[in-house]
Amino acid sequence: MNGVDSVGMSVRRVLVTGAAGRVGRAVLDLLAAEGIEATALVLDDPGDLPARRVVAGDAAEPGTVRTALEGVDAVIHLAAIPTPERDPAERVFAVNTQATFTVLEQAGLAGVRRACVAGSQAANGLAFAARDLHPAYVPIDERSPSQAEDPYALSKLVDELTAATMARRHGMGVVALRLPYVGGFDERLRDFAARCAADPGLHARGLWAYLETRDAARACVLALDVPGTGARTVLVAAPETLVPQPTEELMRRYHPRAELRSPLPGRTVPVDLAPAREVLGFTARFTL
Repeated sequence: MNGVDSVGMSVRRVLVTGAAGRVGRAVLDLLAAEGIEATALVLDDPGDLPARRVVAGDAAEPGTVRTALEGVDAVIHLAAIPTPERDPAERVFAVNTQATFTVLEQAGLAGVRRACVAGSQAANGLAFAARDLHPAYVPIDERSPSQAEDPYALSKLVDELTAATMARRHGMGVVALRLPYVGGFDERLRDFAARCAADPGLHARGLWAYLETRDAARACVLALDVPGTGARTVLVAAPETLVPQPTEELMRRYHPRAELRSPLPGRTVPVDLAPAREVLGFTARFTL
């Protein structure tokens, strides 16, 4: 597709934390295309962000977050350590959960009532476990039992609980998006897809799901327009897997004990995408 598709937003000024990251930059591009003012909160200002205002500082520091929240009416919280593989477990858990608590608490105190939190499909515990784990059933959904045993998965589960708490505490509407593997149509996504096609086991823990960066950004922005208060956890992904093998064949090979609750014809991703359509009005538009 060409250009950026309109998302029909009601909010007009948005704080984006972690705005210098892969998804953060795509969110800023989308907001700019929609004429929505953005404030970017980043650890260090890279100097090239398309935002009305850039605040440099830690998303876990209340004073910094209060400054960044000035004049905004919604928040997209992306700032996090994205993997447990490079930092001590204590740091991964503490940084991720404290930042989410601080951003949502300060947003609520500032009168902001719409927020999106970038969660992860890894909350189910499969992605970074020290042993092979398998889903109880597919398609997976927000009710799938978590088998979390790593600090990143735990931090994402806590983030969802924090979102629910802040929704009650401040009368907010908060959507936690469980994102799969995210990448652009550059070397990251295409190279990963090629490697997984040759060895589907590389992404068996991620159930071969993916989302193109621009679609991830659009889901985040659409989450700000979900009406009402309360917290929702929504899984988003491209409708088909990033490998050529049939999904049911892959499930029999890599997750043979998982219950198949509905047919998965062809390359259908084993993720329940109905809530993404119904709650967000979201369907992925950029596919391999």
